[in-house]
Amino acid sequence: MVAIGAGVSGFAPGDKVCALTNGGGYAQFCVAPASQALPIPEGMDWVQAAAIPETYFTVWANLFGLGGARRGQRVLIHGGTSGIGTTALMLCREFGIQAFATAGSDEKCVAIGELGAEAINYREQDFAQVIAQRTTDQGVNVILDIMGGSYLNNNVAALAMEGRLVMLGFLGGAHARDVDLLAIMAKRAIVTGSLLRSRTREEKAAIARQLHEHVWPVLSAGRCLPMIDRVYPFTEAAQAHARMEAGDHIGKIVLRVGT
Repeated sequence: MVAIGAGVSGFAPGDKVCALTNGGGYAQFCVAPASQALPIPEGMDWVQAAAIPETYFTVWANLFGLGGARRGQRVLIHGGTSGIGTTALMLCREFGIQAFATAGSDEKCVAIGELGAEAINYREQDFAQVIAQRTTDQGVNVILDIMGGSYLNNNVAALAMEGRLVMLGFLGGAHARDVDLLAIMAKRAIVTGSLLRSRTREEKAAIARQLHEHVWPVLSAGRCLPMIDRVYPFTEAAQAHARMEAGDHIGKIVLRVGT
């Protein structure tokens, strides 16, 4: 931190912080609300710290906030080896939540297993059928979904009674066809979703406080640290995006500004 605004307390120039920005993060210097900044846990390097805010804010707000995931429940994470996915799986293991996750290769399924979750290769298996088999038709309590329309009916099929489907993206389409509304009603399911950027400053500040209370002690103890797939220099941002869009990464891709 190189400077603080008028009226800011709890921070001082020179403090090591990470922050959820409201945009403009691809820069050597950027401005962020103090309420969205958090001290970098002891022992964590700058690369790991850079991988925290967007990912951990998103997972906490959606899996544990909207989804209400808690100890003893079962969850399904789509895209289990993404930055969001690996973070969600580590936090599930930390907080006693049984996790399943989808991925599209044997290598990624192995990585999911190493994070304490049961992997489902969506190229070879119907995830709803696997969930039914593994849970004796009980389903999962929460699903964190990045696919959207193409997965909707199968997601509902995989939910437990009063389960919650939380959508974060729509890689499989923003519109769903032939939605089985009866299945949603029969399970009293909740279908919801959110965008992080459009949340108010007060909402983002609340998420930051919750992370500081519940997750920061875990990170400070050296657990659930961000998985880093690859670090690119800032001048290779296009290559970083290409790797992300190809879907080959396991964990978080980070840009490094400067040396």
